[in-house]
Amino acid sequence: MTESRNHPMGAAFLLAQLGAHAANRFAARTAELGLSPADVGLLRMIAARPGRSQQSLAEDLGVVPSRVTSLIDPLDRAGLVERRRSTGDRRNYELHLTPDAARVMDDIARTAMAHEADFTSALDPDQRKQLIALLTVIAEDQGLSPGVHPGYRGSSPRPPGAGTSSGCH
Repeated sequence: MTESRNHPMGAAFLLAQLGAHAANRFAARTAELGLSPADVGLLRMIAARPGRSQQSLAEDLGVVPSRVTSLIDPLDRAGLVERRRSTGDRRNYELHLTPDAARVMDDIARTAMAHEADFTSALDPDQRKQLIALLTVIAEDQGLSPGVHPGYRGSSPRPPGAGTSSGCH
């Protein structure tokens, strides 16, 4: 890539740089809640689909079911998630947030909003909307699952040209 004085780095580098910076700052914020960013993601996914099975969560995360067990265990011990035997299939457990998790979810929402506002403070509302729209196009083209951080599976890079341009998911 040819570097210019105005744009010495490419988009991929800047996204990686900003992504690492945002992730570190978010981790510091969630640590104040006693949670990791992974914990926050799992709680959000369970809140979005209460009663989902560990198997369905594993599929959405792109990990083996045993990995979900190790991710959920600390949240269970903390009293934020409970496993209930499925009434439809006794071999499966359904995941539910506990009443204590409702307070934590409010804290997470406030933390996430403050993080978003701080991170995008250099942009006006129209620029922020445009940035989100452009990043969504790139994420869809790269085949990323909406709302699922690839860090759960230690995602491996896709070969060049493996993305789709349809935008359908």
